[in-house]
Parts: sequence; C-alpha cells; structure tokens
Amino acid sequence: MKALITEFLNYISVERGLAKNTLMAYEHDLTAYIDYLENVAGVRTPDAITHEQIGAYMMVQKKAKMEATSICRGLAAVRMFHRFMVREAFAKEDPTGLVDTPRLWKRIPDVLTQAEVMAMINAANGRDAQSVRDQAMLELFYASGLRVSELAALRLEDVNLETGIVICMGKGSKERLIPVGGKAREALEKYLSKARLKILSGKSVAEIFVSRLGRKMSRQSIWKTVKSYARKANIKKTIKPHTLRHTFATHLLEHGADLRSVQEMLGHSDISTTQIYTHVDKERLRAVHKQFHPRG
Repeated sequence: MKALITEFLNYISVERGLAKNTLMAYEHDLTAYIDYLENVAGVRTPDAITHEQIGAYMMVQKKAKMEATSICRGLAAVRMFHRFMVREAFAKEDPTGLVDTPRLWKRIPDVLTQAEVMAMINAANGRDAQSVRDQAMLELFYASGLRVSELAALRLEDVNLETGIVICMGKGSKERLIPVGGKAREALEKYLSKARLKILSGKSVAEIFVSRLGRKMSRQSIWKTVKSYARKANIKKTIKPHTLRHTFATHLLEHGADLRSVQEMLGHSDISTTQIYTHVDKERLRAVHKQFHPRG
C-alpha cells in the first residue's frame, strides 16, 4: 500500500498545489499509518481497512502522548488518502466516513500575557544589528500572528511600511493581507534602514530576516531566537513555534475583535479551528473570577 502514498502525493501536489512542507507532513503521517495497518493490524489491501482499525490507530497515538493537533492533522491526511483511493478505483469504500474527529482531545494552547510579550520584546533591546533584527522579528511576529514558516519566507516586497500591511502566502498557496501596528512598523523600519544592511555586508537576500552569515533565517533559527528571549525575560512557560501566534489571536479576542476577522488574519480555512481561542478566553475569565471573587 505504500506505493499508493506516492501516487496520492503526486495527485495532491498537482491538483491542490500544496506547499512542500505540507506534502512532507502528509508523507510522514501516511507512512506511519500504513506501517501500523500492515505490521500491527495485519492489513494488506485498502478494502480490508475498517473504521475500527483507524480508531484503534488514533488511540495508539493518543497513548503515545502525541499532541491532539498532530493526531487531527494525521486524520485529515488519512481522510484525503482514502477519498483519493476511492476516486482512483484503488478501493471500493472510504472507511473514514464513520471516524469522528477527536475534537475533545484538543488542548487549549498556551499563551503569553501582555506583560510577558513586552518582557520578551524588551529583552531584545540593544544597539547591535542582531538585537535590532530580533526586536523587529518579535514585534512583527506578535503583531501579525504569522506562522514561523511564513515569517521565515517573508520577503521585502511583502511588507508595505507606509500602509502597515503584510502580504502573506500561507498554506495551500493562499494569499492574505495582515495589518500590523505602529510598534512593529517602527521596529521594522529601524531594522531595514541600517541593521539588515550591516548584517548582509553587501550580500543580496530577498527575505526580510537574515542570519549573521547573510542568508535567509530558517524556521528553526527563528524559533530558537524566540525561545532564547523567553529565557532572557524569565518566562517559565513552554515556548513552542506557535506560541506567539496563539497569543496574537487570544489578545485580539480579549480586546473585542470578532472571530471572523481573527480567522482571516490567521489564514484558517475553517472557523472551527479559530474557535479554540474563544475557549482560551473563557479559561482566562474563569481564572480571573477564581482569583478575585470573594467566594471564588
């Protein structure tokens, strides 16, 4: 059945124009899925796969303490794979129609307080070119809610400092416009006017954020930079690649933004993905009530 994974990846690459990272994630998820079916469930053909086996596979992932979001992402890949097999006559039926998405497994993401975000940004205060770059990166990250990969891929032509608009090419090659505030624009202007040129030392790079070697910064290097400033700011929470993105969405909703606007800025195709941030806000309100109510 593994040969069908290659057929499927070729198909969605052409039909949907998905990003390379997405295709790699699908390949990883589907390879693990087929390995389980063949080596644990003893399944050898697509038509022998049942929805009970798919459910059992998801429970194995849960017991292995996989993130619920990763399990849901894997299930999405499995659904697409089975639909493809039916469409191309590799299988007669799609067993995923009876499999429920484990929405209740989804954990509320960790977010930073406004004070913690400011502490991180202030930790990057410095006159050297790298500090100026890092402060601009943190300001833009928090102001835009971009994914780490999107931030790494952002080019000079994608940012209009006059209008304060960032053009982002997100998942599935979908373009979206994101407004950024005055603080991020100010930090970016400071970085782009002198610090970036100093780091590049005459080299030419299309992307905005560049490494000390004068190359495009990778996703891993941006994430490590964010984590290092969290440590400098003495933040004890676990910092993950999407922490500032989660924080961006949560703070917007806390201050009265409507869910549809936040969905658009985050680039979510389904508003149910954005709705998890309303739960974050409820948890915050519950914590405030418990702390300050006399009978909390």
